[in-house]
Amino acid sequence: MIRKLITTTAMVLALGAMPALAELKVGSIVELSGPGAAAGTNFRDGVKMGFEEINAQGGILKEPVKVLEYDSQTDPQVSRAMVQKGIDDGIYAIMGTVFSSSTVVNMLVARQAGIPQFTGSEAPSIVAMKNPYIFRTAFGSQKGVPKLAKYMSETMGLKKVGVAWANTEFGKGGHKAFVDAMKAANIEIVVDVPSEQAQADFSADVLKLKGSMAEAFFIYYTEEESARFLREARKQGLNKPLLGETTLIGHKVIELAGDAANGAMGHVGLTPDADIPAVKEMVERFKTKFKYTPDHNAIKGYTAAWTLKYVTEMVGKPDSKAIAEKLHGLKLTAKEHPGVLMDVSWDDTGEMSRESFVVKVENGKQVVQAVLPPN
Repeated sequence: MIRKLITTTAMVLALGAMPALAELKVGSIVELSGPGAAAGTNFRDGVKMGFEEINAQGGILKEPVKVLEYDSQTDPQVSRAMVQKGIDDGIYAIMGTVFSSSTVVNMLVARQAGIPQFTGSEAPSIVAMKNPYIFRTAFGSQKGVPKLAKYMSETMGLKKVGVAWANTEFGKGGHKAFVDAMKAANIEIVVDVPSEQAQADFSADVLKLKGSMAEAFFIYYTEEESARFLREARKQGLNKPLLGETTLIGHKVIELAGDAANGAMGHVGLTPDADIPAVKEMVERFKTKFKYTPDHNAIKGYTAAWTLKYVTEMVGKPDSKAIAEKLHGLKLTAKEHPGVLMDVSWDDTGEMSRESFVVKVENGKQVVQAVLPPN
């Protein structure tokens, strides 16, 4: 009897000593308040849905993923502190931030800790800093703008254009990329109008553009700024083509600008209206779950979550450094890795490449005008 009791006790102790199923921690560090809340909330929800689906299919390396959420408040220094907090909390990868002005600050903290970071930022400076731990979820403006420039030159036949842009880290990168692309395309910039972040009144800016000899205008603001600009442009009767990147014709902009968004055109790396079955299915699941239509930021976050799963499992363990090394030069096909939705690759700087689209807003929706190849 005593021997049986000892044996039973030993079994209980042994079972108690067995480690519980490990939990992998990922930090979702985005703009949930402040000027970037629209973009950050989309990105956060995409990340959230991605990892919920991953966990429903067994997690990563058969371990569940816990997403720790942090609000950067659209403030670079707050974002830096949140990255450090996430690292202190034991995360092995970071999703975010979206605003470039924050990423250029907080990525230094992640780099020092050796944590791979999947950013939604598109400023060229993000990858120009040669940070081995930074990876795009959509390619930067230095790759996107030349695609649009080619379309403006070869398809639209433009010779004289104007540019209106936000004088911020994000805007400066897009502005430089546009100026360089216009020079290469032999298109003259006849009016150049900078503004400040979160500018509320665009009446003077629109008036300057309207008084120029430009045949079309390139508009490069954040989503909320773009919506205010489009409403003012409609008010003043600016009837020449308005072109931009995703932040001019994204779904949040369309929602905020209403009818004023109709007619605007842009180059987008991602669109929920793409005629791609995997994208359409993801969008429908997102709409069912969150009760709103996702924009490109949500798709960025979703594909970042699945990318982390695939690369972690290629490495065979949640080794942050090894994951970063594996990502450089990596290509993931949608056929073999359906969570990325479209074929995608990363170069040795963390810049990505994939197909993209030119879209036009018609009746409050993005309508694809052309599919552009990777570059």
